[in-house]
Amino acid sequence: MIDQENTSIVEGNVLKKAIFIDRDGTIIREPLDEQIDSLEKLEFVPGVISALRGIVGHGFELILVSNQDGLGTASFPEETFWPAHEKMLTTLQGEGVVFDEQLIDRSFPADNADTRKPGTGLLKKYMDGTYDLARSFVIGDRITDIQLAHNLGAKGILLRSPDEAETLLKGVTDNSRDALVMATDSWEIIAEHIRRSERCSEIRRRTKETDVHVVLDLDGRGETQIDTGLKFFDHMLSQLPHHAGISLVATCRGDLDVDEHHTMEDVAIALGESIRLALGGKQGINRYGFALPMDESRALVLLDFGGRADFHWQVNFTREYIGDTPTEMFKHVFHSLCMAMCCNLQIEAHGENNHHLIEGVFKAFARALRQAVHRNVFSNEVPSSKGVL
Repeated sequence: MIDQENTSIVEGNVLKKAIFIDRDGTIIREPLDEQIDSLEKLEFVPGVISALRGIVGHGFELILVSNQDGLGTASFPEETFWPAHEKMLTTLQGEGVVFDEQLIDRSFPADNADTRKPGTGLLKKYMDGTYDLARSFVIGDRITDIQLAHNLGAKGILLRSPDEAETLLKGVTDNSRDALVMATDSWEIIAEHIRRSERCSEIRRRTKETDVHVVLDLDGRGETQIDTGLKFFDHMLSQLPHHAGISLVATCRGDLDVDEHHTMEDVAIALGESIRLALGGKQGINRYGFALPMDESRALVLLDFGGRADFHWQVNFTREYIGDTPTEMFKHVFHSLCMAMCCNLQIEAHGENNHHLIEGVFKAFARALRQAVHRNVFSNEVPSSKGVL
């Protein structure tokens, strides 16, 4: 969960994400002597190549992290290690899988080196605040990999059957098992889990006036629950999951005894931040979108996830309230949403019935969002001639 007090945005940029992957027993089979020191011993774990190929381009850096006991010593000469290792890398590269960095610790267990997993000595650059470790993963076949995930603040995936995992976890006495999010011996399941998690986000925004919780899945595979304490605002927000094809949890406990302003503003900020976070690097998205009629009303919403924020609003109400919600706040809601999403957002609507008028706006926004965040699964290009949004 992303806590707004520990922001997920640094200098206006979405934090990077990484997958830290073990080698022996995870990418390639580990022999009984625990040393892959010849080409004859090189054998890939079933499904790993296609799984890694399916993860590439989904917003994660790939980092190889491996303990190689005594590499470079008489017990494990360098010349016996590199041929098999290079063959592994060449095979993966042929399928489009290239590691952004390879981190290999050469110490023995008795050395108690901080660079040896589960120590983080080799990973300090990933802990400098530029990486969203809470949305990053560590994948491995040993408990030390899950302990590394815990030490990093990342999610741990254990490449073991659930029964094997439970047996291994019985010997864990610390709380590192809390980092474990999945235990499976199927690389296909791992890849699908990571792909599904990529366009999800969770934010908790706490202020002296409100406590907002937003959980978002842009691909609509989660639950939907809307409860802000304002019934008509809930009714409007509930249009988003249905018409945008997303799943959304948006709950707020705010100071409604004062007025509606803080609740509506902070929900909009948290929702916009969650959309921006879930979009990540925006690879493959449409970027733009939409207009629709609502009975006698018509609503026009133009949306561009271009990375800059500009807002236009032309909606005139004739009532002060619709239900329990002040109409003057809707402009502020969409302005706050626009700034948090860092997008260009233009909204115009005309009509006689105020309920239809604002509902048309929410539905048109939802449809614009649906069109803009839709991702071409055959392209990982960022939709910009600059190459970045």
